[in-house]
Amino acid sequence: MSRFAVTNTRVFTGTHLADASVVVVEDGTITAVGHEVPAGVEEVDGEGGTLLPGLIDAHTHTDEDGLRTALRFGVTTELDMMSVPEVMDPLRKKVQTEFDLADVRTASWGLAHPDGHPHQLRRGLNDPVWPTATVPGEAADFVDGRLSEGADYIKIMVEDGGAFGTSLPLVPPEVVAAVVEAAHKRGVMALVHALSAKATRAAVEAGADGVTHLHYDEVVSDDLIARMREQGMFVITTLAVTASGASDGAGPRLAADLRVASRLDSAWRDNLGHEFGWNASLSNALRSVGLLHAAGVEILAGTDAAHLGAPGLAHGASLHDELRLLEAGGLSPIEALTAATRRTADRFGLTDRGRIEPGATADLVLVDGDPTSQLSATLNTRAVWRRGHRLTADTTAV
Repeated sequence: MSRFAVTNTRVFTGTHLADASVVVVEDGTITAVGHEVPAGVEEVDGEGGTLLPGLIDAHTHTDEDGLRTALRFGVTTELDMMSVPEVMDPLRKKVQTEFDLADVRTASWGLAHPDGHPHQLRRGLNDPVWPTATVPGEAADFVDGRLSEGADYIKIMVEDGGAFGTSLPLVPPEVVAAVVEAAHKRGVMALVHALSAKATRAAVEAGADGVTHLHYDEVVSDDLIARMREQGMFVITTLAVTASGASDGAGPRLAADLRVASRLDSAWRDNLGHEFGWNASLSNALRSVGLLHAAGVEILAGTDAAHLGAPGLAHGASLHDELRLLEAGGLSPIEALTAATRRTADRFGLTDRGRIEPGATADLVLVDGDPTSQLSATLNTRAVWRRGHRLTADTTAV
C-alpha cells in the first residue's frame, strides 16, 4: 500500500481554503484532510506552500506530447474538444497506466459542415472522411457514432469563418438543435463552438449546455446573458487564444517567464512566443467575463491549446495565463481557481477530481506561496501528483 501525507500546508479544496494543514493519500485516493499525520506515513513537507487540486483545462486539442507537457504545469486533466478517434483511443488507454501524462476526456469528431470550419485549417493532414449530419434526421446517428467511439460529450461547430477573415458554410440551425436534442436524450452534454455573438445566440436557441469559447466580436448583451443564466449554460472562456488573436503579447510574456521556459522544450517555447494576430478583441472578451460572472453564468477555464503551429499557446502553461486573464476580467483568485478545478469537474461529471476531500482521486499540485491571494503563485510548482503518483524532475512518474 502506498501512503503519504502532505503536511504544513495551506489546502485549497477547489472552492475555499480549508481549516487543514495535512492531506493524507493512500493508494491514489485522498483519505483524510485535517491536521493529524498517521503514524508511519511518509511526509512531504509543504511549509510555505499551498496544496491545490490538479488543474483542469476545459478546452484543448491534445495528443501524447500535449498531455505530458500539461502535467508538468499541474494540469492533471485535459478536456479535448475534437479529435481523431484512431489517435485518441490508444492514448486514453495509455493514460490509465502511465502517470507522466495528464488524464483526458474527449468529444471525438465534432459536427462540422462538410465544407466548413475547421476543414479549411486541416488541409494536408490526411484526415479520414469526417462523419457529419446535414439534415435533422441524421442527428441521432451522428451522436450514436460519437458515443460508440467513446465520446464523453458532443461538440458542434457553429463558425461562419469571420474570425479567420473568410466566409464558410454553417451547419443549419435545425441540425444543431437536432444534435443537441439527440445528445440530451442519451444523457450527454452538447457543446457549441462559438466565436461570434451570432454563433453564441445560435447555441442558446438550440438549447446547448455550454459554449466552448467566449465570443469577442462584441460585448455580450444583457438579453443573451439572461437567457444563458436561465438555461443554466456555461462558458469556457479560452481567453488565452483570444489574447493570441489580439496580439496582446501574453504568449511571449509567458514564454519569457523562467518558471515556464524551464518546463518547455525549444519547440514549445517558440510556439508560445508567437501570436495568431487575427484582430480579436480581448477587451470585449474581458468585459464579457465580468458581466457573465456577475450575472451568475458559470465560467470554466479553458485555453484552446492545440498542436505546435497554433501560436501563443502551450499545453499546461497557458492555463495559468487563463487564470490571470480571468482575474483581469473580474474574478477573484479563488473564483478563478475554482473555474479550473471544482466547477469544471462538476459540470463535466468528473466528481472524483477537482477537489481535495476524502474519497477524491489524489490529483494534486503543491505550489510555493498562496495563489488564493496572489494568483501568479500557481506557477511556483513544487510537486505534482496524478492519482497519487508523483511526477519526478525528469517528468517520469513513480
